[in-house]
Amino acid sequence: MNWSVSFEPLISWTWLAVVLVPIALLALAGLFFRQRGAWVRMLALAALALALVNPVLLDEEREPLKSVVALVVDRSQSQDIGDRQAETSAAVEGLQQRLARFPQFEVRVVEAGRANAADDRTQTRLFGALESAFRDVPPSRVAGAIMVTDGQVHDVPTGAEPFNAPLHALITGDDGERDRRIRFENAPRFGIVGKPLQMSYRVIASPQNQAGPNQAGQVEVRVLVNGEWVSTERATIGQQMLLDLVIPNAGRNIVELSIPAEDGEITDTNNRAVAILDGIRENLRVLLVSGEPHAGERTWRNLLKSDASVDLVHFTILRPPEKQDGTPINELSLIAFPTRELFVEKINDFDLIIFDRYQHRDVLPILYYDYIAEYVEKGGALLIAAGPEYAGDQSIARTPLMSALPAMPSGQVIDKPFYPRLTDLGQRHPVTRGLEGSGSEPPQWSRWFRVVGIDRPEGEVVMKGPDDRPLLLLNRKGEGRVGMLLSDQGWLWARGFEGGGPYVQLYRRMAHWLMKEPELEEERLVANGRGMTLDVVRQTMSDDPGPATVISPSGQAITVPLTKSQPGVFTGSMAVDEIGLYQVGNGDLSALAHVGPVNAPEFADTVSTMDVLRAPAEASGGSVRRVASLSGVSLPGIVPVRGSSNASGNDWIGLRTTDDSVLKSVSRVPLFGGFFGLGVLLLALGSMWYREGR
Repeated sequence: MNWSVSFEPLISWTWLAVVLVPIALLALAGLFFRQRGAWVRMLALAALALALVNPVLLDEEREPLKSVVALVVDRSQSQDIGDRQAETSAAVEGLQQRLARFPQFEVRVVEAGRANAADDRTQTRLFGALESAFRDVPPSRVAGAIMVTDGQVHDVPTGAEPFNAPLHALITGDDGERDRRIRFENAPRFGIVGKPLQMSYRVIASPQNQAGPNQAGQVEVRVLVNGEWVSTERATIGQQMLLDLVIPNAGRNIVELSIPAEDGEITDTNNRAVAILDGIRENLRVLLVSGEPHAGERTWRNLLKSDASVDLVHFTILRPPEKQDGTPINELSLIAFPTRELFVEKINDFDLIIFDRYQHRDVLPILYYDYIAEYVEKGGALLIAAGPEYAGDQSIARTPLMSALPAMPSGQVIDKPFYPRLTDLGQRHPVTRGLEGSGSEPPQWSRWFRVVGIDRPEGEVVMKGPDDRPLLLLNRKGEGRVGMLLSDQGWLWARGFEGGGPYVQLYRRMAHWLMKEPELEEERLVANGRGMTLDVVRQTMSDDPGPATVISPSGQAITVPLTKSQPGVFTGSMAVDEIGLYQVGNGDLSALAHVGPVNAPEFADTVSTMDVLRAPAEASGGSVRRVASLSGVSLPGIVPVRGSSNASGNDWIGLRTTDDSVLKSVSRVPLFGGFFGLGVLLLALGSMWYREGR
């Protein structure tokens, strides 16, 4: 019960002052001049004032509120090391049992570090979880917070304490833990394919004064690019080391550094560092060899010139040998083309050579064709855009280039209208798969009117012409690739004849497949991380590639089924719990994917420590101590404390109690009301009248 006095005046305080002040002044003047009955008049005035002020005695019934205790539990991935999770669970269970003995405490358990979002799992954010636990609690009811963690917390506030209550940290893990890790110091996001790129890294030992066998020495660092071993480096522990690499592929490249595990290390999870680099090709060098001016020649030239990443060298014959008319060379406006420089000295500098309706006319020495065939065998790219000349007596198929060609001419040229169509292979091949307009019958593009006949084609026929004749062939020759388009009518699509067709899409895909663009490989396995989901994409020419095998960062093998999403493409996905590098395999192919942010702080330092939380805990009056011991988990006692009392001791931790309460009911007893008040007032006035009457 809580007793208090309240005043509930019968009139406003302003009118009360107007009435009582003049009377009080007269009464005081009487006392000052020692008039007879002055004290009686003062008592009567007091009685009148009490009657008007109306004092009331209040009896309040209140229910005390509980103090709120936040029990913040670290469930981050670093807690999976050793017995930390078991220690954490045992500590939380013991704390809940001890806190349950105190009815004045309300316990809120908040777990941090196991969010679904990848970004929320890369750091241990215990203070963010603490803030959410006290979001609806007034400061006067905050009893304190207890954090059960390994001490590696990444959102420790700077400056003043986070809240005005004791903060206690119970640290899991052992005091003598040792670890060694590797990290990138400088890792560019982009690099030019085939060019050297400099990066830097550092090998760090924790703690720095550990007495390990390689503490002051060197360690071997294995360098892998896209899962393939590149080199083994020697790194001095603690020093920044330089690394020179050559980016092998356009697009995404995964650079991985790894060091061997050392005896006594608590984990080897951070013995690897990953950097993702985007490979960018320098300007592609293309040599376009045209036999004579025609409508399709300009289509090829305009397409190649419109691409800023292509350096085009166009070799064309405007004046063939049969047109020699005796005009002196010095009077011709044309210049001699540097054929030897292009086809002998610098032929290997070209990424692609295109023969567009070219026929052998002794402009190029016969030996040069042999150089071109050798260029293909060693990894070059060759595209034949054939016209009627390919079927004639001066066909380039009758030169030493024939060893690189995927088909010999039959001598026929079929002139009839037809719709170019995709073959069964073409519907699955990356060059022609999903070609705009190919999904209907007839295809939604214009007709062509000529195709060159061939015999015994090699490689893959991905497009066909009239009577199912081969129209587009793609073939591997040695280390290089050869494509053959058996019609010179592609310019009809470019000119918009009968609505045109996807010539840009087709020509560019052909060129990039010939130049070994990874995205256009027939057999390809790709894995990507999307949040905490691993996506697998399998390109194949087969009907069923089977499931994919995924190996997690911890070494667990998982089977992921692949389902057909479109012809030649199978996909699968799985939700994962670990952040790190995943290895994906299917048949003879393998791929790497990093799920979650690269080199997350959660794995930067995994040694349990009391240093990180010591400053905020001591600033709030709390404490930091380890809970792990040889005999198990040792928990401190819990003591309720009030106000600014000491909140920690050798074997106990204190939590504040609050004085806040909730008002349930109020009982009112007027002190100057009813007959009692009337009697007192009449007695006072009567005494004053009696005294004045004598």
